[in-house]
Amino acid sequence: MKRRHRMPFGAETQGEAGVRFRLWAPSAGRVDLLLENGEVPMEPLAGGWFGAQVATARPGSRYRFRADGGPPMPDPASRCNPDDVGGASAVIDPEAFDWRDGGWRGSPWEEAAIYELHVGTFTPTGTFAGAAEHLDYLASLGVTAIELMPVADFPGRRSWGYDGVLPFAPDSAYGRPEDLKELVQRAHEKGLMVLLDVVYNHFGPEGNSLHAYAAPFFTERHKTPWGPAIDFEGPGSRPVRDFFLHNALYWIEEYHLDGLRLDAVHAMVDASAPDIIEEIAAALRRADPGRPIHLVLENDRNQARYLERDREGRAVRATAQWNDDFHHAFHVLLTGETDGYYADYAGDPIAHLGRCLTEGFSFQGQPSAYRGWKRRGERSDQLPPGAFVDFLQTHDQVGNRAFGERLCQLAQPEALAAAAAVLLLAPSPPLLFMGEEFAADRPFLFFCDFGGDLAAAVTQGRRGEFAAFGRFADPAVRARIPDPNAESTFRASVLDWDILAEPPHARCLALYRELLALRREWIVPRLAGMGGGQGRFRVVGAMALAVSWRLGDGSRLALLANLGAQPAGEVAVPSGQILYRSDNFQATDFQAGRLPPWSAAWLLAPTEAP
Repeated sequence: MKRRHRMPFGAETQGEAGVRFRLWAPSAGRVDLLLENGEVPMEPLAGGWFGAQVATARPGSRYRFRADGGPPMPDPASRCNPDDVGGASAVIDPEAFDWRDGGWRGSPWEEAAIYELHVGTFTPTGTFAGAAEHLDYLASLGVTAIELMPVADFPGRRSWGYDGVLPFAPDSAYGRPEDLKELVQRAHEKGLMVLLDVVYNHFGPEGNSLHAYAAPFFTERHKTPWGPAIDFEGPGSRPVRDFFLHNALYWIEEYHLDGLRLDAVHAMVDASAPDIIEEIAAALRRADPGRPIHLVLENDRNQARYLERDREGRAVRATAQWNDDFHHAFHVLLTGETDGYYADYAGDPIAHLGRCLTEGFSFQGQPSAYRGWKRRGERSDQLPPGAFVDFLQTHDQVGNRAFGERLCQLAQPEALAAAAAVLLLAPSPPLLFMGEEFAADRPFLFFCDFGGDLAAAVTQGRRGEFAAFGRFADPAVRARIPDPNAESTFRASVLDWDILAEPPHARCLALYRELLALRREWIVPRLAGMGGGQGRFRVVGAMALAVSWRLGDGSRLALLANLGAQPAGEVAVPSGQILYRSDNFQATDFQAGRLPPWSAAWLLAPTEAP
C-alpha cells in the first residue's frame, strides 16, 4: 500500500515529469532553485508564490532556495533534511515506502492509555529504529498508544523537539522518514496507536529562514514567549494557515499516525472564525473517514469550548486536553511543594483533585492567584472524562525542574503506588512519561544543541529562570544546574533499561502492569457512551476522597483513596466487587472503612447502587 499527502508547496515527485518545486515567498522579488547541478530561476506566480518544474530532478536530489541573491536556504516544507536545518533538503518520494498495515483502522479514544516518549533518550541508540525494538515491551506493559515528543527537524543533534524549524522533516538524528514510517507500522502491528506532538505556535531560534522571504508569516500585533506570533488571522494569512493544515494532514495521511497533540495552543493567537485550531480539527475529522483520528490539546487557558461533544458524544473539535490541574493537585499531595503554579492548589489539594476526577478541570473560571487573580478556565463538568488526559508526570513536569527529578526521587514508594492506582483506574485516559512505570532513576533534563552566542544565552537563561526560587537564590547553587548544551546533560537523561530486574524497579513495573491490565479488562469496556456529569466526590478526611462515577453501561465505579501520611477516619464502603486494594489495607480496616496512609481501593457494581 502507498500513502502520500499532496501539498501545494515543497517538492512533489511527479514520475517521469520529474519534480515540481513551489515556495511561498511574498517578501522576495526573485527566487532561484539551487540544485546539485546548477540553478533554476523560479517562475513568479500569483499571491507571492514561486514555482519550477525540473524534469531531471529525482527522489534523493538535494536542493535549496535563494531569495533575492541571499544565502541558500532549505525548503520550509522539506520532507527530509539529512544535514541538519541549515543543509540542503532532499526530495522524497512518499510512495517508495510499502505499507503493510492496511488493515489498521485505529482505536476508539476510550481505549487510550498513553505512553509519552522522547525518541532520543528512550533508548541508548536514540533512533526510530531503537524505539521500534521496545514495542513488545510497551504492548506487554498494557498501554495502547505511544505519543512521540516532537520529531520535526531541530538545530543540532539533541533537543526536546520544541525548537524545530522544519515541521515536515523528521530529524535526521533519529533516522530517515522511512524509519519513522516503519516505527508507526510496527506499532500498529502490535495494536498500538501512535500520536505525535507538533508545535504550531512558534519556530525555533536557530535555522528559521522564513523571516527573510516570507515576513507576513509573522506579526508584531501579538507577542509570544518566543517572539512575534505566527500570523493566523491577517488579511494575507491563508498560506500560513494552509502550511499548518497541510502539516497536520501530512502526518495523518503520509505517516498513518492516529492523532496529534498540539503544543501550547494558548500561544496560537487567532480571532478568526473558525480559528486555526477549529480548522485543523475539522480537517482531521475529514482526513480518513471511518478511522478515528484523535486531536489532543495543551491549553493553559482551560478552554472547554474546544472539547465540546455532539449529541452522540462524539468530539466536535478536539478529542481531549492534557489536564494540568490534575497533575498540579496530585503533585502538591505527593511532594508538599507549593511554589510557582502549585500555590494555586496548596490550600485544598484534595478537593482540587476530586474536582478533576469528576468534572475535568479544577479551574473553571475561578481566579488564579498565580496569574494575578485573573480568572482561568471555562465550565467543564458537562464534558465526559474522555475529554481530559490525566498524568502524574510528563516531559514538562519533570524536565522543567532544575535537576530533572522524577517523582520517584521526590515522593515515597507507597505514595506513588496509591497515586498510580488512582491515575490508571479512573475513567479519564491516563498518560505515563517514559520510565515512570519502573521508577526510572535517571533524570530527564532540559537539553539542546545550539551554537555560539545563542548557546551561552540559553545556558545563562536556564539558570536565571530559577533565581526567584529560594533554594536557588545562591548563584553557586544555580551554577550547578546542568548546562542544556552539554552533551553530558543529554546523556544523563537516557533511560537505563538494565535496572528493570532490580527489586524496587521490578515491583513498580509489576504494579503498573497489574493496574493497566485491570483497566483494560474492567474499566475500558464500560466507558463507551459515558457522558458528562456522571461523577461525584466527597472529601472524607484531611487528604482522603470518596469518588463515584456512573459508567457508560450503567455500572457504578467507586474509589476510596487516602492520599496523605495519616490514617483517615471511618468511611462508608460502597457495595460492589473489589477490583483493586492497596497492599497496606488490612481486611478488617477496609470493611470498617478505615483508610491507611497512602492507600486506594476501587470497587465496581454492575448496576448503579441505590
